[in-house]
Amino acid sequence: MSMNKYRPELGRPASGRRRLKDLLLQSDNRCCADCNAPDPKWASANIGVFICLKCCGVHRSLGTHISKVLSVTLDDWSEDEVEAMIEVGGNASANSIYEAYFPEGYTKPGPDASHEQRAKFIRSKYELQEFLKPSLRIVSGKSSLGSSSAKSFMDSFKSSSTQRLEGMVEFIGLLKVKVIKGTNLAIRDIKTSDPYVVLSLGQQTVQTAVVKSNLNPVWNEEHMLSVPEEYGQLKLKVYDHDTFSADDIMGEADIDLQSLITSAMAFGDAGMFGDMQIGKWLKSDDNALIEDSTVNIDDGKVKQNMTLKLQNVESGEIDLELEWIPLDQ
Repeated sequence: MSMNKYRPELGRPASGRRRLKDLLLQSDNRCCADCNAPDPKWASANIGVFICLKCCGVHRSLGTHISKVLSVTLDDWSEDEVEAMIEVGGNASANSIYEAYFPEGYTKPGPDASHEQRAKFIRSKYELQEFLKPSLRIVSGKSSLGSSSAKSFMDSFKSSSTQRLEGMVEFIGLLKVKVIKGTNLAIRDIKTSDPYVVLSLGQQTVQTAVVKSNLNPVWNEEHMLSVPEEYGQLKLKVYDHDTFSADDIMGEADIDLQSLITSAMAFGDAGMFGDMQIGKWLKSDDNALIEDSTVNIDDGKVKQNMTLKLQNVESGEIDLELEWIPLDQ
């Protein structure tokens, strides 16, 4: 695979997003690496493959130590992550390793495969390495991929493949969480704090950047989480970053996702409706809402804005925007 890192017409390196888009446009990357569904919009940055949304949910359940999933269009990619994808070379190159040997009579799942079929194949392919020829198992020396990132992944993968999952989790959709800002956060240093936000849903955790010396930080960061069938509450915690000691808690809040998800599922394709309110999470003494939080269809998307009063702390509020993304989008 030949990938130009420079655009001669500009005389400077091409942007990471441009290089990633160029890689996605290669013929072998126009279908999902795992089920051949057309037009994949997701990727496993450490494996080096482009995948569809349904396979993306299974990859997420394997854990980031096996597959780090990013949206090609929605997530921000680091230069190292883009470089790792380019070094592998795309789906054909990666599959020449991970699908080097199929047992006699074995059939790869197609775009219409069930979740169970898809999950079994993806786990066998990447976690258990069942389709690698023994001669292609990378344990030392130079990688046959010609990629240090792929080699490092395969080396760590070899040691982690003995760890068994308790069971595959089926996802019903994706949740985009925009952490907008904090207001009047608690002081944890001498006169200020270095706050950051941690969000957890099931076994998944994401974290914002640290904002230095600011009790009214603005993040405007978007993070993606897969939503399992039994999704429970989205848990939010704010911490003060400390260099030489454990980070101090600056409050927390639990977020009920039921109003957002049930409203979104009841209306189905939000793009068929005009802007309107379709649900509401009511403020009460049992939750962290400052005021009622409505669920709205906004430009064809199901969104919910809210302001939360942080719990178990002397002061602080957090503004969030949630967006529901169905699996078929």
